[in-house]
Amino acid sequence: MDTITLGRTNLEVSVMGMGGGGPSRLGSRDNGIEEAESIAIVKQALDAGVNFIDTAEVYGTEDIVGKAIKGHKREDIVISTKKSTWEDGPMSREVVISSLEDSLRRLDTDYVDIYHLHGLRLEQYDAYVQDIVPVLQDMQQQGKIRYIGVTEAWNGDKEHAMLQRALQDDIWDVFMVGFNLLNQSARETVLQPCIEKNIGTLMMFVVRRALSLPDYFKEVLQGLVESGELDPADIDMTDPLGFLTADGIAESIPDAAYRFCRYEPGVHVTLSGTGNPKHLQENIASLQRPPLPPETVARLKHIFRNVRSVTGQ
Repeated sequence: MDTITLGRTNLEVSVMGMGGGGPSRLGSRDNGIEEAESIAIVKQALDAGVNFIDTAEVYGTEDIVGKAIKGHKREDIVISTKKSTWEDGPMSREVVISSLEDSLRRLDTDYVDIYHLHGLRLEQYDAYVQDIVPVLQDMQQQGKIRYIGVTEAWNGDKEHAMLQRALQDDIWDVFMVGFNLLNQSARETVLQPCIEKNIGTLMMFVVRRALSLPDYFKEVLQGLVESGELDPADIDMTDPLGFLTADGIAESIPDAAYRFCRYEPGVHVTLSGTGNPKHLQENIASLQRPPLPPETVARLKHIFRNVRSVTGQ
């Protein structure tokens, strides 16, 4: 598995990150999947050279990650987890400290490499920077957090307003960004500035329902035509991305989507989550393949250049 330096953190991380969230949550949301199978999925990723694991208190997968990394040297694994920001009532110092301690206990570790404020919204931003970031910095001084991150709530913030605001402050080491083949709006507004500021980036929503379910993808595209975000002259609506597989460019649409994202300038880690061993192996293979041809990337950029209203969810 190829590795890359995660921005100014200087952490050497695999280009693929094992995602503990998403629809599957390491299989814990899949019918008939036992915890042991979810643990085995994480171990499978580690054995393939994936050293970056992302989870969160709200995902319910921190315990799984903690059990999966037993037997590995802690310093060889980069763990990213998150504090939810959508709970009722104001956030307090005590709540943040308690949440971090609970995450450390579930992960069975003394520290997390990256601790994010999870799904922060623009209207919350200033208050959290004033009241909560100093708490995270205190925990950083104590060695319980190595680096501080923030993740956007992309379904409700499709034009990345919170992250654009966060770029104005020099307090964030890592951003988690919504970006995919369908909605590339983060390129100019987030990814390019992250290159300039050397902020580490984690890509989420790289393959969700729209890019894995062909019939649903067509529905999404029809909506984009109706909203004026997609020119039907640019795409064959009966087989929208058929050119990717018909010409042997990609193994599948998800394969193309992972490779499109992985090689985007400014992208460090492409997150992929599943509870299915076969899917995991396919995703690992995709993220180790070469980039899509430049003319294919240019075509995909052109087709989806105006898309802003959907995330692919």
